[in-house]
Amino acid sequence: MPGSPYTDLDRPPLSAARLRRALVAPHGPWARLELRTETGSTNADVAEAAAAGEPEGLVVVAERQTAGRGRRGRVWQSPARAGIATSVLLRPGDPVPDRGWPAVPTTGYGWLPLLAGVALVEAVARLAELEAALKWPNDLLIGDAKCAGVLAEAVPGGAPAQPPAIVLGMGLNVTLRADELPVNPTGLPATSLQLSGAAATDRDPLLRALLRALADWYARWRSAGGDAVASGLRDAYLASCATVGREVRVLLPNGDEVTGTATGVDPGGQLLLTTPAGNQAISAGDVLHVR
Repeated sequence: MPGSPYTDLDRPPLSAARLRRALVAPHGPWARLELRTETGSTNADVAEAAAAGEPEGLVVVAERQTAGRGRRGRVWQSPARAGIATSVLLRPGDPVPDRGWPAVPTTGYGWLPLLAGVALVEAVARLAELEAALKWPNDLLIGDAKCAGVLAEAVPGGAPAQPPAIVLGMGLNVTLRADELPVNPTGLPATSLQLSGAAATDRDPLLRALLRALADWYARWRSAGGDAVASGLRDAYLASCATVGREVRVLLPNGDEVTGTATGVDPGGQLLLTTPAGNQAISAGDVLHVR
């Protein structure tokens, strides 16, 4: 049947009812979950909801994105039901007394995309049984190829004193075939879980594992007031980061380049480099691992 989600048996559709039973309160950590057959961008959908006053905990999942976005305005697309495309709404600047969560200062928000990277590594290791690593800040690598990415965006508060909301989007290539892989502008090859020999490529348990790991790390980070060291997030990130200890070339947002040795990640999530000109902390940029 043309247009049926069952025409490709390797790519069955997700079930909104099953996902809600597993992931939405009272049995799960999230407040609300929306599954869309097609949308332009899950990040744009969640950002629109945030601007309209949606509380923390919204999850939007799309079977297909037509205008998905990556960092620096890049396009992120995937065939229908071939991957995981999801975005969540977080409001870390709002205290949650019932859970003992203080408000997190905006200076700590830079850890959220790295937190999502840690959750991706855990989900892929647990379900797909693949050894994955992170290229700073949050590209998921299997071998030397990119399998997933994260995009965090801030949505201004409705009042001058209201802290911004954060939309955290994640895209994971699950069953993409070799001829369907995207081309990365920085030259990093792409892969999918299936092409990498994953033990499982069922998107339902993969998505559940990802969203549960994300919620768990977010709760730890919130309980620590956004302190990545006290929550254990910094150690977990460094344990999965393939960039630290490597020679790297960083393409900065202003077009400049920096080359050096990545020596660590500071308490604010910035990449620390030792360069011929001295030590430098990088807050944003495309990192290329130099062989």
